Amino acid sequence: MAETCDILISGGGIAGLTAAAAFASSGFRVICADPAPPVTERDAEGSDLRTTAFLQPAQALLERCGIWARLADHAAPLQIMRIVDAGGARPEPRVVKDFNAADISNQPFGWNLPNWLLRREMIARLAKLPNVDLRFGTGTTGLFTRTDEARVSLSDGSQVTAKLVVACDGRNSPMREAANIPVKTTRYGQKALAFAVTHPVPHDNVSTEIHRSGGPFTLVPLPDYQGQPSSAIVWMERGPRAQELQNLAPEAFEAAMTERSCGLFGDLKLASRRTIWPIISQSAERLNGERLALMAEAAHVVPPIGAQGLNMSLGDLRSLLELAEARPEGLGDAQMLTAYHKARHNEILLRVKGIDLLNRTSMLAPRPLRDLRAFGLNALYSLAPVRKTLMQMGLGVK
Repeated sequence: MAETCDILISGGGIAGLTAAAAFASSGFRVICADPAPPVTERDAEGSDLRTTAFLQPAQALLERCGIWARLADHAAPLQIMRIVDAGGARPEPRVVKDFNAADISNQPFGWNLPNWLLRREMIARLAKLPNVDLRFGTGTTGLFTRTDEARVSLSDGSQVTAKLVVACDGRNSPMREAANIPVKTTRYGQKALAFAVTHPVPHDNVSTEIHRSGGPFTLVPLPDYQGQPSSAIVWMERGPRAQELQNLAPEAFEAAMTERSCGLFGDLKLASRRTIWPIISQSAERLNGERLALMAEAAHVVPPIGAQGLNMSLGDLRSLLELAEARPEGLGDAQMLTAYHKARHNEILLRVKGIDLLNRTSMLAPRPLRDLRAFGLNALYSLAPVRKTLMQMGLGVK
C-alpha cells in the first residue's frame, strides 16, 4: 500500500528544503526525499562551500515560512553591488560602477549565507513542522501519473502517492527524465572555483564582481571569520586554467587570487578548502508534466552571475505556492500546472539568455574586445535610469 501526501518534493537541496517549508507552512502534507544525507558543518567532507545571496523577494518568502528568523543573525547584508572592469594590460581596475540599494530601497539588495549553514538551519526549522517528512538517503527512482494523482517510486522500495510532484532534483533531474521533458544545454568550457577567504581590507557590505577574462571573479561578503573580514569567492575560468588553479599549492594559489582580485582587499588568505564545478546554462522545454512541476535546477541552470540562480528558483516557488493556495482543491491538476508554466517560462528564458550574454562578455580574452566591454560598461551603467532599471531587474522587481 502506497503512502499518501499532498506534495512529494524530489530533492532536498536549498530549493527543495525551502519548498518543503513553504508548502508545509501553508498546511499541505509534504514528503521531501533526497538520496544524499545533508552535510551541515563547514569543514566536514562534502560540505557545500558555495554561498547564496537571497535578494529581497526571496528573503520575504523565507520570512513567511519561518526560516528567516533562524538565518538573520548569520547573514551578511549586501548593500552595494560593485562591477569592476580590469581588462587592461595589467589586472587593475579601469572602470568601477556601484549599484547602491539605497537608490531603490530602504533595505539591502540581499543577504549572503553559506549553503552548508542554510541546510543546517532549514532542517532545524522543518523538524518543527508536523506535516513535513524528510527522507534523506532516499532518492526518487520512478514516476507513474494519472489525471488525478502521481505515484512515485523511492530507492528504498516504497511508493508514495501525491497530488503534486515538485522536481527540485538538480540539473540531471530523475523526475524530469521520467516525464520525458527535453532540456537545452549550453556548455562554456568553464569551471568555477568556490571557497572562502579572509582579507585585511573590510568589505563594507559591498559585493564585488571583477571582470578580466575567463569569467568573473566575485567576492561576496560573509560575516567575519576568526576575527578577520571574510568573503566568499566564485572564480570562473576556462576549464584547463581552473583545474591548474585548483591544483596549485595554497601559497601560490593565494598569490594568484590576490593578483586576480586586483589587490582591492589586500592579501587574500584561504579560509576553507577549494571546490570546483563545471559551468553550464540549461533550460527545460516546459516546466510542467502530468501532476509534475519542475523548479530550480531541474527547470533552469545559469552561470553564477548576479545572484540569479537560487533567486530564480524561489521565483518558481512563489508562483507555485500562489497557485496552490488560490485553488487548493485543484492542487497539481492540469489547470494549475499550465498556469505555472505560463507564469514562469518566458521570464526564465529571458534571464537565461541575459546571463548567458553577460557570461560570454566576461570571458572575452582579446584586448580590443576587453576595451570594448569596458567602454560599454561605462556608458551603460553611467545612465541613471538604466542603472535603476538594471537594479530592479536584478531584484526580480517588475
